[in-house]
Amino acid sequence: MASLLLALAVGCTGLYAGFMLIFQTGIMPALARLTDAEFVTAMRRINESVPRGVFMAVFLGVVAFPAAAFFVPADGRTDTQKWLVLMGLVAAVLNHAVTVGGNIPLNTALAASESTGEAPAAVRAAFEKRWNGFHRIRTALVVAAFGLLTAAAVQ
Repeated sequence: MASLLLALAVGCTGLYAGFMLIFQTGIMPALARLTDAEFVTAMRRINESVPRGVFMAVFLGVVAFPAAAFFVPADGRTDTQKWLVLMGLVAAVLNHAVTVGGNIPLNTALAASESTGEAPAAVRAAFEKRWNGFHRIRTALVVAAFGLLTAAAVQ
């Protein structure tokens, strides 16, 4: 059971890390080239579309599977493997803390600005740089989590 949970942790975290990395390296650079109004509209639509079924299952699995892999007893698991799983779990939890404490409030403010009539340039200025900063941090954390969990699995 512990090996299956670790495999699920690696797979789920890898999917999420890939999503974050593609957003960092492809989607946000593409959106950066849009006009203010286009950027604001595109980010609003993305934020409406992303938090749904499959994404939410992966998002929750990024913490749940490493936690389960850590707490379920595993015969033959070395101390190094235990520490790698624990560090991967900590990195995943920190990723989620940045998301919940940083990116989600900015997404909420972006959505709320739709009804205020605020100028797209002002909305973008209040959102883009801060959101990207938080996103860089959470991307680094989940990529680290993936690396640590993968290292634990191949030990």
